[in-house]
Amino acid sequence: MKLADAFTMVITPDREVGFRAYDGSSAGPQDGPVLLDVRNPRAVHYLAANPNQLGLARAYVSGDLEIVGDAYQALSRLYPLDLTHLTASDKAKLARMFLPYALKRPAPPPQERVLRGGRHSKRRDAEAIHHHYDVSNRFYRWVLGPSMAYTCAVFPDAEASLEVAQEEKFDLVCRKLGLRPGMRLLDVGCGWGGMVLHAVRNYGVTAIGVTLSEQQALWGQQAIAEAGLGDRAQIRFSDYRDVPESGFDAVSSIGLTEHIGRANYPSYFGFLYGKLKPEGRMLNHTITRPSDADPTHYRTSFINRYVFPDGELSGPGHIMSAMNSAGFEIRHEENLREHYALTLKHWCQNLEEHWAEAVDEAGLGTARVWRLYMAASRLGFDLNTIELHQTLGVKLGAGGASGFPLRPNFDRQPAFV
Repeated sequence: MKLADAFTMVITPDREVGFRAYDGSSAGPQDGPVLLDVRNPRAVHYLAANPNQLGLARAYVSGDLEIVGDAYQALSRLYPLDLTHLTASDKAKLARMFLPYALKRPAPPPQERVLRGGRHSKRRDAEAIHHHYDVSNRFYRWVLGPSMAYTCAVFPDAEASLEVAQEEKFDLVCRKLGLRPGMRLLDVGCGWGGMVLHAVRNYGVTAIGVTLSEQQALWGQQAIAEAGLGDRAQIRFSDYRDVPESGFDAVSSIGLTEHIGRANYPSYFGFLYGKLKPEGRMLNHTITRPSDADPTHYRTSFINRYVFPDGELSGPGHIMSAMNSAGFEIRHEENLREHYALTLKHWCQNLEEHWAEAVDEAGLGTARVWRLYMAASRLGFDLNTIELHQTLGVKLGAGGASGFPLRPNFDRQPAFV
């Protein structure tokens, strides 16, 4: 049996995915929008040894499997994979064919990472952040665009540009936090400083941002200096747990909870609660699972091995409960799932437009990791296998005072000038 024969047994013709292999066999449309090209036996060894997303990732990142056409379109045609049509005889044939390949396990590509030491210790967290965020600021600039914002944007409409949508995201957070001139903001996991810069420029606050990525900190510090905001804004290369100041009016956590670990939510939200003044607000913006029943972490997943080591995603209900248990009164919550799918669409386009530069800067293997990761993530948000939730909490003051108006209005307000 040739590889194309096995492919047609598993992938039905209605998927309209072409296939060709080094053994000379082919199947499906050869000139269609999507074609899988198995270039050598090592790709089959990867796929047979791990017939899941990890095997696919290893084969693709190594260049042994090529996706001819758009990666997002390819994944959307292949997933979710339905195997109910396979008979017992079909499964036996496939097992006999691929068992010899599965017995030989090639070394994974060098981009794959398995961390050592205590999970979510400061040292291991720093290593995980370094793996993902210290690729190259130039590389990130090509993918993310001028805003250097690596979190879900908020699109006023489907035709809005990525830059407009990222500004709207930061402004929405500022409005939810009720920022006003003279307030003090702590932004944990601040990335390249976009939230800090937006809040200081447009709302007259003073702000401290912290990140475990040295390259992010250097970029943010330079951006603050160029903007002449050094007297009111700081970006620190630091673990959030090492921030000594307290008495903040507001805390923003945009894309950090994914790295904290579910077991550490009580200490995390408790720490942030302790940093606030009475009536201070905290906005948590994080990727979630759709359900609290889903596992938080898949040890051998593509995302864990190649993209976000030690990342954990909980359901929105558990996150709200953890915030509530830490003392926060929950005041507002919303799911921005479709917005993240749109954000990723733009990032995927940016990568393709700067593909040659990205490969020169970070290497072909890393560029291929990002192409696959962003396409798969976009599909995940489309299919609701992952979501993006913003949860707003307040630290109540004396007598249960919240500082909220009876009907808060988070629609766009004139920014402070």
